[in-house]
Amino acid sequence: KMSGQARLPVLPSRMTLAAMKIRLVGAKKGFSLLKKKSDALTVRFRGILKQIRDTKESMGKEMKDAAFRLTETKYAAGEISYMVTESVTSATVKVRLRTDNVAGVYLPQFRDTIDTSAAAVQSDLTGLSKGGEQVRNTRLAFTKALKLLVELASLQTSFLDPR
Repeated sequence: KMSGQARLPVLPSRMTLAAMKIRLVGAKKGFSLLKKKSDALTVRFRGILKQIRDTKESMGKEMKDAAFRLTETKYAAGEISYMVTESVTSATVKVRLRTDNVAGVYLPQFRDTIDTSAAAVQSDLTGLSKGGEQVRNTRLAFTKALKLLVELASLQTSFLDPR
């Protein structure tokens, strides 16, 4: 044995030479496929990192805007937390898990779905007596922020094992 390497027992014959050539072709093809898979995942990973950076930057602006909208609403309509809590009957935004196949690797993705049923429309009437427009603007600002949070969560969990 040379320096701990495992060597194949090869007999010097034409049949063994042909078998070794076939094994070499298979090994080259396997290496090439693994290299392509690695390259595809690397490209996807770099794209995801860029998206994470951009999403985090816009997330700061959206959260600041949503907090400002909430302050405007509290100034115009007073304390609305009880009113909002009472008007909610079911979740308006739901998050679903999907998987995306990249070169044979399944990446988890979160998608938000907005419910536009009668229960969701009912919450549009919250604060109608005073500050209704500010309540609606605050709701829209927090909905945009929530969409960005779901997108960010999807991007950050893309390379975790979904099992």
